[in-house]
Amino acid sequence: MDITVKRLCEKDRAAIIMMMTEFYNSPAVSTNGSEEIFNRDFDACISDNPYLEGYGIWDGERLIGYGMTAKGFSTEFGKPCIWVEDIYITGEYRGKRIGEVFFDYIERSYPHHIFRLEVSEDNERAIALYKRKGYEPLHYVELIKK
Repeated sequence: MDITVKRLCEKDRAAIIMMMTEFYNSPAVSTNGSEEIFNRDFDACISDNPYLEGYGIWDGERLIGYGMTAKGFSTEFGKPCIWVEDIYITGEYRGKRIGEVFFDYIERSYPHHIFRLEVSEDNERAIALYKRKGYEPLHYVELIKK
């Protein structure tokens, strides 16, 4: 395998939207999203939007996953913060430590930041990856207002 991480570009749209649809309709995510939202997210990733970045995860010339990160600041830790919003790997590549390549890339890209993410409590495979990468649980209840 020749795994690389690259910023998304317009030619990646159709494949990424398909992956987002599968991801957001899986037990890993508690909301379903919509094609309209996925396209807005993708647009933000490839524009000059300062908050959201999108990455394709590649095995050679084959797109095998994607990740999206959002930028913020943590007053709790007094540092800039990168939220790992999405990370998705196609089925046949899961369990092969591909996610670690993505995390290594993001962490090298933002060496003076803290990193946060959300995960479903029953997503044991993802939690194992995050723990291997040094992530620890924060015991907060997340609230949302739409």
